[in-house]
Amino acid sequence: MINILLCGSNGKMGNAVRRVAQNDDFINIAAGYDINNSGCEFPVYDNLSKITEKIDCIIDFSHPSLTDSILDFAKANKIPAVICTTGLSKDQISKIDFYSKEIPIFFSANMSIGVNLIIDLVQKAAKVLESNFDIEIIEKHHNQKLDAPSGTALAIADAIADTVSYNAKYTFDRHAVRQKRDKAEIGIHAVRGGNIVGEHSVIFAGCDEVIELKHSATSKEVFAVGAVRAAIFMKDKPAGLYSMSDLVKEF
Repeated sequence: MINILLCGSNGKMGNAVRRVAQNDDFINIAAGYDINNSGCEFPVYDNLSKITEKIDCIIDFSHPSLTDSILDFAKANKIPAVICTTGLSKDQISKIDFYSKEIPIFFSANMSIGVNLIIDLVQKAAKVLESNFDIEIIEKHHNQKLDAPSGTALAIADAIADTVSYNAKYTFDRHAVRQKRDKAEIGIHAVRGGNIVGEHSVIFAGCDEVIELKHSATSKEVFAVGAVRAAIFMKDKPAGLYSMSDLVKEF
C-alpha cells in the first residue's frame, strides 16, 4: 500500500484522484493539502508543516503558486513527488530538474496515458512526413483554463521539433503578418470554450492528402488514472526525473 499526500485534494482534479484511489488496492490517500479542509475522508491540512502522517508519495494537482513549497517539502522529507500542476514557470521547471538530483520526481505536461501514446505516434509520423507535409497543432480546453497554449500542445510541438531534421519555428499567431507559411513552421492554436476537458489534434497537411492524429478526453478521470499509475510507478525509484514516457515503456 502506498500512502499518498494529495495536494489540491478538494479541487476538481483532487476529487477525481480520490474517486480513482477508492477503487485501487495499491493506493491510500493518507492526507490532503488544501485551503479547503472540509468534506474529505482523510485529514486535510492548510500548512505542510502540520502533516504527521507517513507519506510515501505526493500527488500534486494544486496551483503553481504552491509548487515551490510542495517541492521544498518533498526534498526536505525525501518523498517522491508526482507533479501534475500545469502552467508552471521556467524557473519552477528548472527547480524540478534540480531537485530530481536528490529525490525522484515524476513530471509530465499531460498525465493521460493516451496523450503520451499520441506523442509517440506523432514523432513517428513527423519522421516520415517532414519533407512534404505542413504540421499544425490545435488544442481545445474549457473556458476556465488559464494557460494558452496548453502544456500538452507545447510538449507535442517539442517532440516534433526534436524529431525533424530542420530547425522548427513555433508560430502562435498569423493575423499580424501577411506572408506565406514557412515550411519550418509548426502552427500552434488554442481554443477556449464551454467545458471541453481537453482535445489535441496534430494535422499533417500535404499535397492532396491530410493526416490527422487526435486525442479527446471526455472526463478528468483519465488524468487522475495517470497520476495514480505514476505514484505506483514511483515506488522504490531512485532519485531522478521521470515522465509519462517512462511509465508507458513499462506496458
